[in-house]
Amino acid sequence: MPRGRYSLHDPHDHTPLAEEHFQCAPGPSGWRYVSRLTGPAGEHRGAVDLALDDLGRPLRLELHAGDWQVRGAALDGVTWVRTDPTGLHATEGNVRAHAFTGTSPAFLVATARLLRLTPSSAATRVRLVAFTDPVLAPRTVDQSWALVNSEAHATDNGPLTVDEYQVTALDTGEQHAVHIAGDIVLAAPGIELEDLQSPPSRFD
Repeated sequence: MPRGRYSLHDPHDHTPLAEEHFQCAPGPSGWRYVSRLTGPAGEHRGAVDLALDDLGRPLRLELHAGDWQVRGAALDGVTWVRTDPTGLHATEGNVRAHAFTGTSPAFLVATARLLRLTPSSAATRVRLVAFTDPVLAPRTVDQSWALVNSEAHATDNGPLTVDEYQVTALDTGEQHAVHIAGDIVLAAPGIELEDLQSPPSRFD
């Protein structure tokens, strides 16, 4: 069960945003990722709990940021309930999208797991609902994912395959690279892996 720590920063000016302390593991139904976020001063910033089925679809998502909360799942596309800080004005949403995304590295692993691309695959378009900090406001985004390289690296625990994806935001054309090994993000814009206490899990 990998556990460790990511640092999150603004991908444009590199302002530190949070540290995400996580653990994740494949299970009988798919994959689960749980984390808690702390701010630069050590204050509690939020939490992520994401469970995928064996096809990579979100069985359950629970996000916390400040006093805001989102619960969601794959249902008629994706469906969610967002609760305001008072708890009095919960709002429901539904979009014909494939999955969720956000600032957590968990969402990059989840999207890669959902698409299951190979180096010979054509670039694949995916529609996601992004929850943006700090109030978890939902926004529908369209991206294109392509697996441009898959390379095995020798480690003490056997070969580790690192996949390099090219992700394109279809509304702006902006492109960036995402490097994933198993269920761990090694590098992505705004994300750095600072500590990993056990090797990434391998997906079948």
